Parts: sequence; structure tokens; C-alpha cells
Amino acid sequence: MKIPKLKKIESVKKHHGISLEDDYAWVDQPNILEVLKDPGKLLPDVKEYIKENNSQTENYFKDVKNLQKKIFNEIKSKIKLEDTSLKFKDKKYYYWTKTQTKGNYTKNVRQIIDGSKPEEIYFDGDLEKKKCGSEYFGLGSISVSHCDKFLAYSLDLKGSEYYTIYLRDLDDNKNKKDVIENTSGSITWSLDGKSFFYSKLDQFHRPRQIYKHIIGAPVNTDELIFEEKDETFTCGISLSSDEKFFIISTSDHITTEEYFFPSDTKFIKPVLFQKREKDVRYSLDSWKEYFYIQTNKDARDYKILRCKIENIDKLEEFIPAKKETVIGSLEFLDDFIVRGEKADAIPKLFVRNIKTNEEEEIKISNETIGCPGVSLMQRDRNTSKIRVSWESMKTQSKIYEYDILTKEKKLVKEVEIPSGHNPDKYVIERIKAKSHDGRMIPISLLRLKNSKKDGKSKILLYAYGAYKHSISPSFSVSRFCLVDRGITFAIAHIRGGGDLGDVWHEEGKKKLKKNTFLDYIACANHLINQKYTYKGGICFYGGSAGGLTGGALANMAPDLFFSMLLLVPFVDTMTTMLNKKLPLTPSEWELWGNPINSKEYFEYILSYSPYNNLDKKNYPSMLITTSLFDNRVLYSEPIKYIAKLRDVKTDENPQLLKCKMEAAGHGGMSGRDNAITELAEEYSFILKTAKIYD
Repeated sequence: MKIPKLKKIESVKKHHGISLEDDYAWVDQPNILEVLKDPGKLLPDVKEYIKENNSQTENYFKDVKNLQKKIFNEIKSKIKLEDTSLKFKDKKYYYWTKTQTKGNYTKNVRQIIDGSKPEEIYFDGDLEKKKCGSEYFGLGSISVSHCDKFLAYSLDLKGSEYYTIYLRDLDDNKNKKDVIENTSGSITWSLDGKSFFYSKLDQFHRPRQIYKHIIGAPVNTDELIFEEKDETFTCGISLSSDEKFFIISTSDHITTEEYFFPSDTKFIKPVLFQKREKDVRYSLDSWKEYFYIQTNKDARDYKILRCKIENIDKLEEFIPAKKETVIGSLEFLDDFIVRGEKADAIPKLFVRNIKTNEEEEIKISNETIGCPGVSLMQRDRNTSKIRVSWESMKTQSKIYEYDILTKEKKLVKEVEIPSGHNPDKYVIERIKAKSHDGRMIPISLLRLKNSKKDGKSKILLYAYGAYKHSISPSFSVSRFCLVDRGITFAIAHIRGGGDLGDVWHEEGKKKLKKNTFLDYIACANHLINQKYTYKGGICFYGGSAGGLTGGALANMAPDLFFSMLLLVPFVDTMTTMLNKKLPLTPSEWELWGNPINSKEYFEYILSYSPYNNLDKKNYPSMLITTSLFDNRVLYSEPIKYIAKLRDVKTDENPQLLKCKMEAAGHGGMSGRDNAITELAEEYSFILKTAKIYD
């Protein structure tokens, strides 16, 4: 097999007196952000290299095309293609969604509550995609005005997350002339339905301005109501639970600042709630004469404060902090408050009686490890009924109508798996591995009940480990394509994520980032020692910042793996953190450190950055993916990584690059069938490298 070669141009740049050599630095073309909008601006040599790699990858998969088709059909057979969501009762209409067998996108439906008129599809994803004539169809928001007359929606037709907002009159179902380009995609309606708020993207793809658009008015006359001056902060706007206030939130990864103004005011003048304080995050909501504040000030895993709306300086503790427990946000009813919390990477739901202040847990299932959820049934909060849900790694989602007063629950929807599914065939386990510093790292496992712990099985060990993002032990029908073939699916709840709260996140970022990688290695070794698998029997699976974790592990402990999937991976960490003009870089210095200003951070990032630490050694088989239109992890990172990897590696294993040159985003191509196709290809790579071909 001919291995594609990328030309080298010697480049040496000095930072803090340290030379940074990079023969592929030229791939980071100065106008790289322009490629997100116009792929014609891609450097010709890079374009040719991508085509050669895509051809090589396609050739690699030739002998498993039938397996891919089989997996595609398996996954699709597990999905109820024609399905209907539960209805939400608004003021005048019921709103819900539908999917159909032949379609790839959701249909949004409504019907007048009294049933005097038939139901109407007010937004048909498949029809809208056809009208756009675009291969990619990224939907940002679909938002109906409070008067039920107008629909505002936002579309990204390339995958680069530059959203255009459109406006439609639902009376005649025709689009109006109001078109707003280069937005973040979010839409927040005013209560009178005559205007809405949106966030504008700046030249570096950062939402730092909030505008008010009046229906029918020229876009260039839109009122700027808020502007964030700090380039590391981004902002957005939302409506409070009682609809009395609009809340403006501006933040970086560790600090927030919030403003509010009355929802019925004609002259907008945002009021600062609490001045930003480094490393203090808070969120604001209002209900029944009180502001409620979820904050991590003096409570790393949050607590809830409240104050009278007319006296925001007099705060009282409403829900105190709990040790090693994440206190979640609140959902309000007239007489009850529902909230979530999480301890030991296991979430729970609680309900509080506002009159008596008594609180109790809502228990939905006898399973100990899973994911509970809660949602409102109607816009009118004068009710004791809510919807609660439960799913686990082996049990599909079930939604119940739950009466808080009587504690009665009625099953109203269960995810149907047409091809059949028996949860009793599987076992969920929660075990813990001791990391290098004594920290116990949770691992969630899903395997066949009849599988043997004999040290001979292969295991897919998924991980992320960044942005305080938690990996829930939730249900996924597609995983059973692997589990039913004898591969155990496991999640390593490593530091850097938020599975065990803020401290868990803090211990996996900046100068403690290597804990993320060492935690994973500890989990892998524990699984080997406990005979769930063997050295070389593990598949790494992760994307974006999870791809950084995988890239670092490939350098640190390549002999653990039989294969690795690095999906849109953040592997050229140093180059990205040195470029303050990229969309995410300034705000991310709080996560990785600023190597421009600090020699310490420069040296630390350099010590683990996957691209910079590639060396002469054997690497496992790899599938690496990217997209020309991805603004979160630019295509240049995986391209440079695969080129350098092939320069230094000493093995004969296939390391493949697949770069989407057609419209696709950070999450891949749009549409149900495209998503299943991509998953089938990834799974075929895992199975082929595992030597499982049926």
C-alpha cells in the first residue's frame, strides 16, 4: 500500500528561548479560518494529500464493506425510525416532534389544544434540507414566538458553525425578508413576539455581541444591547423561568458574570448581578419574587443561594454545598422545586415542597447505576405532575408521568428497539482503579452476562477528560453491535472531566493535565489485572479533547492498545494554544495554560502535546478523522499529526486519515443515515483490527 507523503519545509520558531521545530508548520496557513467558509482557499498540496489519504483509507476498508453494511443494518434495525415524542402543552398549542422511516431529519409538529384544527408540521427538516440544496444541514435553533405566529430558525450549511437566522410567518408558511448571517445560532424571543435576541460572531468566530432584531426592520438597524470586551469571554441570552427577566451570561471556562433586565421593558439597560470574580461561576434564574443563584463560590461543587428580587445584595443559603457532590440547577413548579445532584459519577433527582421545605429523592428504577432525567409536561407550572425518565447502559430509556403528591408513576413512553433487546443478557459493573497519586478512578462497564473474566477478551475503553464534561453511563443501541460480538464497552471517568465534581476537573487541567492520561493508564492496567482484558487488548475511542487524551496515550503507553480511534482530535495542542486568533484559543488558556506569556506552561504543554512528542517507536493501528469545515479542531492538526507519525513510527500497522472534504462539522456529517454510516465505518475498523469479521 502506497503511503501518502506530505512535503516538508524546515521551520524553527523560538518561544521563551526554546526552539520549536515543525516541518509541517506551513499547513497552518495564515488564512486558515477562511477555508471554513471557502474550501477553494485550501493549499493545493494539502488538498492533494487529503485526497491521497482518503483514497488509502477507502482502500483499507474494501474487504470489510459487507461488514459495514451489516453493522449499518444492525444499528438501523435497533432504531424505531417512525417515532413520535411526547407532547408539550404550551398556552395555545401542543408541541412535539416526529421522525419517519424515509426521512433523516426531525419534523416539528403542533396542534391547537382544543383540537379544533388538525395538527400541522411547521418545520420539516427533510423538506428544508431539500430546499437548501446543501449536502450538510446543521440546525442551530427552531424557536416559535410566544404569540405562536412566527418561527425563527438558524442553519449552518457547511459544518463550520456560522449560523444564518431565518424568519417565517406561520400563518402563510412563507419566509420573510429578515435574514441574519454570522450568528452563533441561538434565538431568544421577546414576550410580545415582535422581536428576538441573537449573538453575533466576531472575526474570530466568537459570540461577543448580543443584538435585538425587530421583525421587518433592516438587520443593519438591529440594536446592540450587550458587548463583551474581554476576548477570552463569550456571551449569550436566555429568559428566566418565570419569564420576568432576560438573563445575559458572559463567561470563559472558569468565570461567569450575569446581567438582567425586565422582559417587558422598552428601553433595555442590563443590570449587573454580581461582578465577575476569577474562578467563580454562577447562574441566575428568577421565580416567585426571588432570584436563585447556583454558584461555586466557597462551594467548589456548587450550592444554591437566593435573594429577593428587589434586594440582590442580601443573599441567603437555600441549598447548601455537599462534600464531593455536585449540586445541579433547579426546575420550578408553583409548589415544588425539582433539582439534580451527582456523587461518585452517579446522578440523582430530588423534589422539594416549597411550602414545607421538605425534600426527598425521586427513585425511578431499582438499578443502581444509570441516568435519571426530568422535564416539564406543560408551560403552566400550576401542577404536581412532571415527566421523569431512566436509562442505563443496558436498559433503554423509559419515561414516566410522575405525580409528586401521590408518588404515582405511569409509563408513557419507552424507547422501542424493533429488532429486540433483552437487558438481562448484559451486566453493568462499576469498579475503581487506583491512579498514580492514590486517586480512585471510576470505571463503568457493560458486557455480556456470559462473558468470561479470563484475560482474553478485548475491551473498548472510552474516555474524554476535559472541559468538566461528564460521561454519563447512558444507553446507546449501537454499542451492542460490539458488545454482542464479545467486546466489553467501558468508560474511564478520568480527571479533567466533571464526573466527580469541580475538583475532579481541576486535577486534570493546566499543570495537572497529565493526571488525565495517567488515570486512563491506571484504568487500563486495572482492567488487565482483573482479567477483563490483556495488554494489547484495548481499543481507545475518543474525540476532540478526548482525541488529545488518545494521542498522549499513544506516546506514553502504545503497547496497551490493539487500535485507536482519534476522532477530530486535538493533537497539535501547542500550535493551537500559541495562536490567539483561532476561535477557541483565548478562552481555553484557562484550561491548558497560556504558552505565549508563560515559559512554564509552554514547557508543560510541550511535554505532552501529542504532535510534539511523536517518537521512533511502534504505534497501534489508528483511524484519525477530521473535516475541512471544523472550526473547533482545525483540519491542520490531524493532517500534520498523521504526516509526522508516519515519519517516525517503526511499526507496520495501518494509521489512517479520513478528512471530509464535503460539508461536515465537528460532529461529522448531518442526517440520521450519514451518522449511522460513519459509526458503521468506525466499528468496522475496531472489529477488523480485533480480527472479528462476522
